[in-house]
Amino acid sequence: MQEVFIDGLIDTIKLIPFLLLSFLIIELIEHKLKSNKLLVKTGKFGPLIGGILGMIPQCGFASVATNLYVTRIISLGTLVAIYLSTSDEMLPILLGENVEISLILRILGIKLLIGVCIGFLIDLFYRNKNKQDYSLCSDEHCHCEKSLFKSVVHHTLNISLFILIINLLLNMIFHYGLEGYLNSILLNNNIFAPLVTSLIGLIPNCASSIIITKLYLNFGISIGSLIGGLLTNCGVGLLILFKSNKNMRENINILGIIYFVGLLSGILINIIEILIK
Repeated sequence: MQEVFIDGLIDTIKLIPFLLLSFLIIELIEHKLKSNKLLVKTGKFGPLIGGILGMIPQCGFASVATNLYVTRIISLGTLVAIYLSTSDEMLPILLGENVEISLILRILGIKLLIGVCIGFLIDLFYRNKNKQDYSLCSDEHCHCEKSLFKSVVHHTLNISLFILIINLLLNMIFHYGLEGYLNSILLNNNIFAPLVTSLIGLIPNCASSIIITKLYLNFGISIGSLIGGLLTNCGVGLLILFKSNKNMRENINILGIIYFVGLLSGILINIIEILIK
């Protein structure tokens, strides 16, 4: 239990700088810029920029993006592009296992391409529905007009506590053997394995990306199954979304989009791999 608590605490502490940064950006835009013009000019290329930044290891940027979307600073397409392109712990693990650089670039490239394309497609149809809404401060009664620093710290601690609780619960589940069950489920790998790996990827914890990557390295699940799971792996981004965004229907729709894209992409890649062979 001590190990479970320490791991959960470390996972949460690593996110705090990213949370501080995201809330600082939100506060500065809200109280200093007070303008939609800047966001309109930069928002057009949001999915591309977001997809590239999302490739940065760790799920910290996904948490930053989530907070920016909740306050409608970035578009839905940008958020989805970041979610799909982010890789959490996958990259450090592959590098540590001396996986060929060409394969790593292939995986990252596929995730980036899918994320950016889906992001632009979403913004093409839903851009006009994204309106700035700085309701975060009023909802949490942080009195940010009195102190920007106190407001940033208040929001960060609020979210960090919530993440810590969830991390502890998830770490307990993984600690007591869930990974073994997942291994046995996926031993008979087939083109529909992304049904399972995409669900695993939705688990809001870095452990999900670790399990998916380890399954690929140790048990030989297909690259389609790997990518399907990694596409849906948003780290704690979805966790923060459900905590902070009051529109639960919208949250469920975003979750559905992420899972559908991961599932469909994984199956299609598996089929292509079979046809090529």
